[in-house]
Amino acid sequence: MSNHFQHPQALCESSHIGDGTRIWAFAHILPGAVIGRECNICDHVFIENDVRVGDRVTVKCGVQLWDGLRVEDDVFIGPNATFTNDRFPRSKAYPEKFPETLIGKRASIGANATILPGISIGQGAMVGAGAVVTKSVPPHAIVAGNPARIIGYANASGIPERDAAPAGTLPGIQESAVRGVRLHTQPVIEDLRGKLSVYEFESMVPFAVKRTFLVYDVPTAQVRGEHAHKICHQFLVCISGRCSVLADDGSKRQEFLLDAPNIGLHLPPMVWGVQYNYSSDAKLVVFASEHYDAADYIRDYDEFLSLARAGD
Repeated sequence: MSNHFQHPQALCESSHIGDGTRIWAFAHILPGAVIGRECNICDHVFIENDVRVGDRVTVKCGVQLWDGLRVEDDVFIGPNATFTNDRFPRSKAYPEKFPETLIGKRASIGANATILPGISIGQGAMVGAGAVVTKSVPPHAIVAGNPARIIGYANASGIPERDAAPAGTLPGIQESAVRGVRLHTQPVIEDLRGKLSVYEFESMVPFAVKRTFLVYDVPTAQVRGEHAHKICHQFLVCISGRCSVLADDGSKRQEFLLDAPNIGLHLPPMVWGVQYNYSSDAKLVVFASEHYDAADYIRDYDEFLSLARAGD
């Protein structure tokens, strides 16, 4: 028998409640729900049958967890956060199966946020108070607004101050908090005819280029990248406009701003890269050390973490 606390005014019909969990007044948990260990289910919470809640989850007052919701360990759900499980609701009309919505480990959902059905909130992500989340949120991203968009990344080092590179001097190369990631500030040569910056690969940038591609016309709310490479090096230059880049080696992450054509970012293999906050005029050039190979991509963050930690 589970060793959990239940307030006398709570109604818990489920027998699948983990040890150490506390269920407070006027909460109602249906028979099919599964609640993990050491959770805190606060006043006026309603949990339907097809709901799975991990360990050490906090669900604050006034929250309803509907069929299809999966909540992993150590998640915080703020007061009056709203989850939905039917995109086209009609009275007395039910879908054959409710879409599954996943809240990843250590994610936080702010008060009064609304989460649309069938999406995922990545591990460690933070959803701001009152946000309306219409699309899946990457791991560790911070989102806010209606519709929600990425405004930063949790526990990421701030954008580094750039070393100056006066005209005609050798380029400046800055180390970052992320293993192997370097920010290159190229010299700017300027006269009456305009400005010129130079990138020499294998001398200024430590790899030969086999492929180049251009990313442009990206809606500002969209996110690009969200993968790592096993062997491919990449070098990113925003030749017009600006965009933000997150680099993550599995233990440390840092944000970078690319907003000038003489600023480049080297992403070595086994670094998770995300590009976001594109300006409307942004044009991002990516130089790669390898030809395209689908097998070189790591697109699942959990798989990336596993491989990164195995290589440490």
